[in-house]
Amino acid sequence: MDRINSLAGKKGLIVGIANDNSIAYGCARVLKSLGAEFAVTYLNEKAERFVRPLAEELESPIIAQMDVEKPGELEAVFRSIEETWGKLDFVIHSIAFCPMDDLHGRVTDCSKEGFLQAMGVSCYSLIEMARLAEPLMKDGGSIITMSYYGADKVVENYNVMGPVKAALESTVRYLAAELGQQRIRVHAVSPGPLKTRAASGIAHFDKLIEEAIERTPQHRLVDIEDVGMTAAFLISDASRAITGEVIYVDGGFHMMA
Repeated sequence: MDRINSLAGKKGLIVGIANDNSIAYGCARVLKSLGAEFAVTYLNEKAERFVRPLAEELESPIIAQMDVEKPGELEAVFRSIEETWGKLDFVIHSIAFCPMDDLHGRVTDCSKEGFLQAMGVSCYSLIEMARLAEPLMKDGGSIITMSYYGADKVVENYNVMGPVKAALESTVRYLAAELGQQRIRVHAVSPGPLKTRAASGIAHFDKLIEEAIERTPQHRLVDIEDVGMTAAFLISDASRAITGEVIYVDGGFHMMA
């Protein structure tokens, strides 16, 4: 039963910490408390001053700059992981982006450039990480990405990120099918609305928060630690028979009519 309560010896990569409100940071704190060790990335020099102190607090042995849109930076992080540990047990992919004009406009009016950039950062980067992680996950592993209810249902003001997250969830299923023989499990975690920096870009986000509190059976918002505990289970050996799932961590919001 210790496999449920401990992640000692697990080595991973966490992508998407921007500040102490980030979903990725909530995951990192929980995983650290359970004994996991992980690399942490930051987007650029501007982001480093916010992320590095958090990564140092978490005692991350690898702290690296990584912009998935810049050739070579993703590969450099995985080379560093290979040189440091020679293996990888988990990846948490918690990044998404869409140009503001396209995010705030109708899907009908989305620019080709904005759509492709949103897909590249938010979805294709998961494929790249899975491809680079595969040879390092010699004993199997877990790859987790973050989705949202708007992938399945039309959510007002979520706009083009709905189709992008739908593509992400489909990608999870195909990666899970292809990597299953190597005992690599792939999941999407779909949290309810959270007050993160990324969410602040969604128009009328406060209204979304109010609706979530009203509609959920628990009448509360989830927090980043709730997501972290779910990620810990999916990384642990206790979830070894589960793959390809979209797991809602939203207090039951998604099941309500």
